[in-house]
Amino acid sequence: MATTAPMFGASVKRKEDGRFLTGKGRFTDDITLSGQTWAAFVRSPYAHARITKIDSAAALAMPGVHAVFTGADLKAGGVNSLPVGWLHEGIQIADHSAMAIDVARHYGEAVAVVIADSAAIARDAADAVQVDYDELPAVADAVAAIAAGAPQLHGNAGGNVAFTWQLGDAAATEAAIAGATTVVSQRLINQRLIPNAIEPRACNASYDAANDELTLYVTSQNPHVHRLIMGAFVLGIPEQRFRVVSPDVGGGFGSKIFIYPEEVVACFATKQLGRPVKWTSTRSEAFLSDAHGRDHHTDVEMAFDANGTIVGLRVKTVANMGAHFTLFAPAVPTYLYGTLLSGQYDIKAIHVHVTAAYTNTVPVDAYRGAGRPEATYVLERTLDIAAGRLGLDPAELRRRNLIPSSAFPYQTAVALQYDSGNYEPALDRALEMVDYKGLRAAQAAGRQEGKYIGIGLSSYIEACGLAPSHVVGSLGAQAGLYESGTIRIHPTGKVTVLTGSHSHGQGHETTFAQIVAQELGCALDDVEVVHGDTGRIPFGMGSYGSRSGAVGGAALWMSLQKVKDKGRLIAAHQLEAAPDDVEFVNGTYSVKGSPGKSKAFGEIALAAYLAHNIPSDMEPGLDATSFFNPSNFVYPFGTHVAVVEVEAETGQVKVIRYVAVDDFGNVINPMIVDGQLHGGIAQGVSQALWEHGAYDDSGQLNAGSFMTYVIPKAEFLPMFETDRTVTPSPVNPLGVKGAGEAGTIASTSATANAVLDALAPFGITHLDMPLTPAKIWAAIQQSKGGN
Repeated sequence: MATTAPMFGASVKRKEDGRFLTGKGRFTDDITLSGQTWAAFVRSPYAHARITKIDSAAALAMPGVHAVFTGADLKAGGVNSLPVGWLHEGIQIADHSAMAIDVARHYGEAVAVVIADSAAIARDAADAVQVDYDELPAVADAVAAIAAGAPQLHGNAGGNVAFTWQLGDAAATEAAIAGATTVVSQRLINQRLIPNAIEPRACNASYDAANDELTLYVTSQNPHVHRLIMGAFVLGIPEQRFRVVSPDVGGGFGSKIFIYPEEVVACFATKQLGRPVKWTSTRSEAFLSDAHGRDHHTDVEMAFDANGTIVGLRVKTVANMGAHFTLFAPAVPTYLYGTLLSGQYDIKAIHVHVTAAYTNTVPVDAYRGAGRPEATYVLERTLDIAAGRLGLDPAELRRRNLIPSSAFPYQTAVALQYDSGNYEPALDRALEMVDYKGLRAAQAAGRQEGKYIGIGLSSYIEACGLAPSHVVGSLGAQAGLYESGTIRIHPTGKVTVLTGSHSHGQGHETTFAQIVAQELGCALDDVEVVHGDTGRIPFGMGSYGSRSGAVGGAALWMSLQKVKDKGRLIAAHQLEAAPDDVEFVNGTYSVKGSPGKSKAFGEIALAAYLAHNIPSDMEPGLDATSFFNPSNFVYPFGTHVAVVEVEAETGQVKVIRYVAVDDFGNVINPMIVDGQLHGGIAQGVSQALWEHGAYDDSGQLNAGSFMTYVIPKAEFLPMFETDRTVTPSPVNPLGVKGAGEAGTIASTSATANAVLDALAPFGITHLDMPLTPAKIWAAIQQSKGGN
């Protein structure tokens, strides 16, 4: 059935929500197979300890227990170390067994696993496994880890230095700073965060001995990458005998990109036992085993001339990598961080130096934004401090340094070339929406009455849809960064989309269907979107880095053009017209100037499969597959404004307003984009005010549950006010940019700046996040001369 209503740009309700709202979603833990067993892990209670003995006799004697495996068993069974997917020159990669062998290097690291007939039996038996440890000195702080005399984690990483990396012109930056009128210096800490997707990680592995085939159901953002890396590099299983299925996934935020030890162990155990093995993380386990995010210590110097123009930026960062590298960890504090340090600003001289440190903590990798929030925080927090030093309004200081629209494409001093941008309209619109001048006046009046309002800005840029493959390969990526898309037209004209992208909350089943419906003129319900199953879809790279629309959607668009072109040839043949004289509008092929001579798309689809009346040199069928390999990143940008009130007597912060003006290029579904933006803003505000994955000096995680790790309730946040400018990306045929991480990238800085702006009357210029009531109250008391 054809439709004439425009689909691209329409706020269509999500197709997938029907099954989620009625409890019909199919998540990994919902899958129970014949002969199912469950796994429970024994985890180290120490941050650093030598394992001297593992006694599993009591556990094995319990009814319903099938096996207990250790790291030594995996090694003897041919299971290899977990690999690293991004390499740097001089990188020191330590062995990372799926379960610790000889030494446990972080609190919660798995040292053994129990396989039993139920999850309860497995957990009880895991408690019965006796492990003897010799505790070793530990270090959790990255700066302390690289100091002389710190406890050493790995023999091949002297001084706990995993790698060093730098970008930019050090000499030019030194000269710019030396000749500057004003240099603003600040130590900034971007604290550790712990992802908390609504669905914990889970896996269910099943081995078919008769066909020598392994199937893994897993909460993965990129099932093909899982299959390739686990099969070829860890388990030694040929890809054609290894199927990875990622069914409905309840959120990821980057934390479900990686190859995790529990998945490897489940695959090993099912082959050993000949029965399916399931593991679902508890929330407490998730705090101890999901890859964490952020954790940067940065010293920044921003240099200005007499006009308030930024002339140089020098950044030195120590990045905490945790006890081991996970899949893409080396990329996060380097190419996803250092390359974004120009932001929206015309800065001629930039140099960044990063030291990556091993510590006795959970590994750190990509978390929503992955390097981009860290870079934005460095720029935007320092700009606000600089505005105070220079006596300039924070909005005016930003405006003076914006890259002009006439300068695009713009080559930054840190490798990236921005393809397009028009930053000032977004800044102007955000200031207009919040009534910036009026708000500043109200702020000044309120201070006279002891009311402390703060206004914080964040003008951000994001690089997403990492590309092109040959460039990222030369920079250390061990995979291409293209995407695949198949359009399969059925004889009835209905459509199946097979995408290498993966949806775990983004709404791909709706937005990809909208692209198809727009191009083919069909009804949205005539389009089925399939993803997440390596047995059904072409090889794809999955979803992360806000790439699905810009890369995955573009691949589908390419396939749609191929399908339409083939359909045009069939229609021209049947209408006895030249192909160039046949046009396709709203689901119908017709001869130009003779609209009565036409064929509906459904008629052409049937003809393609009947093959009774198609060109003689044409193959039957109507489908197409494309791989889109972008020529560049896409660059969303915008300005966000947070307004807060700080209660001086208690240190409590209330977010009063939040305004976001973003530029995502052309928008497929505004409602879905707003939903992505709202979630991202909530996470970024939460980092500024509440979240902190804190460790004590012995390496024990102090924030190991929601009792001590605070995430916001809906009542903590205001209604978000959003608007958009539109600067289409020239990199992909849809003109779209990524939108999944922008809210997080901007909101942390905007919120932190707002709180510090509120505290300016007390002479407080900076506090490290999270800006908790206790921290704010103590700073106010200290400013008053209190104890």
